[in-house]
Amino acid sequence: MSTNTQGPEMTTRSALASLNTAYESMEMSIERYLLLVIAPAFGMFIGATVIPITLGMSLFVIVPSLLFGLLAIVVAVIYPKIVQDRKRKQVRQRFHLFLTHITVLSMTNVNRVEVFRILAEEDEYEAIAEEMGHLVALVDTWNLSLDDACRIRAKQSGSPLLSDFLERLAYTVGGGQEISDFLMDEQDTIIQQFVTRYESDLTKLDLMKELYLSMMLSVAFVLVFAIVLPILIGTSPTLLIAGTIVMFAFVQVAFVYTMHVISPYDPLWYLEETAGEGPLARIPRALAIGSVGSLVLAAVVLVVLLGYTPMASDRIPLPIMAAIPVTPLLLPGWRMRQEENRVRNRDSEFPSFIRALGAVESVKQASTGSVLESLRHKDFGSLTKNVDSLYKRLNMRIDDVRSWRLFAAETGSYLIQKFGDMYVVGRQMGGDPRLLGQVISKNQNQVLKVREKRQQATTTLIGVLYGITASSVFAFFIGLEVVEIMMEITAEMDLDQEIVGDLLSTEQYNLAMIEYLLIMTIFINAMLSSIMIRLTDRGHLVSGLVHFVFMTWLGAIVAATTTYVVNAVVSV
Repeated sequence: MSTNTQGPEMTTRSALASLNTAYESMEMSIERYLLLVIAPAFGMFIGATVIPITLGMSLFVIVPSLLFGLLAIVVAVIYPKIVQDRKRKQVRQRFHLFLTHITVLSMTNVNRVEVFRILAEEDEYEAIAEEMGHLVALVDTWNLSLDDACRIRAKQSGSPLLSDFLERLAYTVGGGQEISDFLMDEQDTIIQQFVTRYESDLTKLDLMKELYLSMMLSVAFVLVFAIVLPILIGTSPTLLIAGTIVMFAFVQVAFVYTMHVISPYDPLWYLEETAGEGPLARIPRALAIGSVGSLVLAAVVLVVLLGYTPMASDRIPLPIMAAIPVTPLLLPGWRMRQEENRVRNRDSEFPSFIRALGAVESVKQASTGSVLESLRHKDFGSLTKNVDSLYKRLNMRIDDVRSWRLFAAETGSYLIQKFGDMYVVGRQMGGDPRLLGQVISKNQNQVLKVREKRQQATTTLIGVLYGITASSVFAFFIGLEVVEIMMEITAEMDLDQEIVGDLLSTEQYNLAMIEYLLIMTIFINAMLSSIMIRLTDRGHLVSGLVHFVFMTWLGAIVAATTTYVVNAVVSV
């Protein structure tokens, strides 16, 4: 008994201690937060409770109002904890990039405080950049030594990962060791931690996949139940089915968001707009053609369904007719998919390129442009053309940083943009090109290894989503066909219609409306499933149009086949 009671007590104490730490780490004082946030939230709770009761409103208004006021208090109380958790996640997601960046800068000739000042200006690091800004402020404003500033920020940081790093860094700096030596020693440990966390997130995705499979099959059963049940109890099937479809969509949206939160932060695309001719510049034309084609086909299908053509509107099954307009969207989706594959190929070639560039630069003691004159003839796969363009820009005396940014924009790769910037800045500040190339190459190779595992997890998820689509649509239309058969049996029975009506309630069914609702469910499932896939592998949403079209057609074919087979079996 003591063990059972200690468990909840320890959990409660841990939660309260974590909440207290979040309040202490706020930039705003606790008293000010109580006055400006919690007090108004409490006033909102009082108003949401008292006003409906005073006005004599019904219980259906009082209860939601009370819950809304209670929610306002809960959110106000735990908001500092939410902010702290968000910062921890930002640190965890970007720490491997930060470590590579600070290691590259530490190997240059800049002052060690300047290293942290440069990192504080990197807005993409978010919470880490904010911590670096606080650290630099302690050194500049309060004239503290770097090791003392690191110790202070280590105690105040809400991220255990960053706190441990700053503690070790303070000990190293205080002991007189070079920061570059310390960071080189930290590389293997931190990168291994990054790989472990990445794989842990992928494991969570597998668990969510199993949970999603169970939930969606359960909701599909509920929808089938909603189709068949009204024939026995006499309620409105259209309203019941529409409500179930809303629940179906809500469950899917919840899982899409959960997948987005759990999925590791590892973007594929470099999306910053530059003057370079990037891969994304070739997509708008295909997207425009696909969109116009979809609109034209939608108009044609509508004209056929309204009976304005010689062809009978029921000649082609309605689910197939509904899937026809989305088919042209396959063009932009497939083009984007091809571009993504090229970006992944360039990512895989970049480590060998940057390692070779650093090694040759170190031996020849020449500029990057001079070294690229020989390297541009080497075979770097899909990256070869981009390397040649980089050489031409550098040879034309275009600004080095600008040239590398245009190089990254042409490759379309987020990793090439980040690591390329690190290399060129490190070279400009006097870093050893061989060491820079080795550090960047090694770290990017680790990222590429875990990306392969992520791709495998995404492939498994795709199989699950297609399986759920087929099985769910089959169940939906089996339910619809059962109702249609029952209606036909009822119409053909010679019994007194009044007695039949007491047993089976079929007059409230509008089969055409129900079929339209089920087809809408196919579209909702296809759209949200394709978004889920893209959020899982961090690809571009446009490439998800491929899965949207395929899932729509899969649902339409399964629906039409189910209807045909059931009718064929019944007519035998």
